[in-house]
Amino acid sequence: MPNYFADYDTSVTFISLDELREKHSAMPHGGFVIRSGVTGLNGENKHVIEYSLKLDSNPEFTSSAILAFARAAYRMAQKGDIGCKTVFDIPPAYLSRRSYEELISTLL
Repeated sequence: MPNYFADYDTSVTFISLDELREKHSAMPHGGFVIRSGVTGLNGENKHVIEYSLKLDSNPEFTSSAILAFARAAYRMAQKGDIGCKTVFDIPPAYLSRRSYEELISTLL
């Protein structure tokens, strides 16, 4: 992404390994996504959905997500479903380490 920080006042500060471990190793992260839309023949019903993310450790969360998608890719390959996929192509149940039956019995 060329010029990503072009409009920001960006500075770089070098710190010691001890300070990195003590103050910055968890790397908390978070954010909100708010999406609105309408339904009905004339759009008379308005809806808002909010997603919130609050992470103590962004690297740990990211690695967990990567592992979940690797698990899903393996499960799909076992069934002969191979090739390029997007996150929208992955069955949500394939992301969990729980079996399909366990997901149904505990979450439904």
